[in-house]
Amino acid sequence: MHVTAPARNATLTSTTPVGAPRLLGAPAPLVLHATDSALIVVDMQNAYASIGGYVDSAGFDISGAQGTIANIARTIAAARAAGMLVVFLQNGWDAAYVEAGGPGSPNWHKSNALKTMRAKPELQGKFLAKGGWDYELIAEMKPQPGDIVVPKTRYSGFFNSTLDSTLRARGIRHLVFTGIATNVCVESTLRDAFHLEYFAVMLEDATHELGGPAIQKASVYNVETFFGWVSTVDQFCSTFAPPSITQPIPVEAAIA
Repeated sequence: MHVTAPARNATLTSTTPVGAPRLLGAPAPLVLHATDSALIVVDMQNAYASIGGYVDSAGFDISGAQGTIANIARTIAAARAAGMLVVFLQNGWDAAYVEAGGPGSPNWHKSNALKTMRAKPELQGKFLAKGGWDYELIAEMKPQPGDIVVPKTRYSGFFNSTLDSTLRARGIRHLVFTGIATNVCVESTLRDAFHLEYFAVMLEDATHELGGPAIQKASVYNVETFFGWVSTVDQFCSTFAPPSITQPIPVEAAIA
């Protein structure tokens, strides 16, 4: 009898709908509900999405970030229209970089912002320092009343922050992830969400990697196969808001 070998390294897409069961023993819902879900916007700061910011200055290609900005703006509009909580994560440290950890921390050695400033002393104090332009959220992502901003000092938004308690206090069980960088802060936060028993969805076209298209593909594989679910901006918007609220925003308008 011939047995067909399974495909190797195939993405194992979950057949279980995303979402926590409403009642003990009940099947998971087919779609998320705005009341117990939150949109997580990861590190949409000048550092990561603007020319002249840390990522651009460190030599990473951020050209794809502009399309990501427009897609995230659409997603935020849909979430707000549905009454879903919007949480902005904001990465960085105090102006003296005490929160960065110093030489005793692996963050001091691996943070590309810190490494770039050490290699170019004229940039010292420019990157990801609270109160500076680099640290600020980009103009298109300014929080509105009802949104929440959670500062963080490491890749994961859950590390040494108020994110977990903020979400649990509001009965949030489902998280929708957008932002930069897919393979660093987005994936790190999503992995921790999995370990903290949140149901996580990443919107593939509302995230942007650092390292090239293969890196984006790898993170999508990791999320879909091991840590959560993957969807798109169109699917999110069609679920949570009428088309009039979430029409695609021209790139020119998004960066004006």
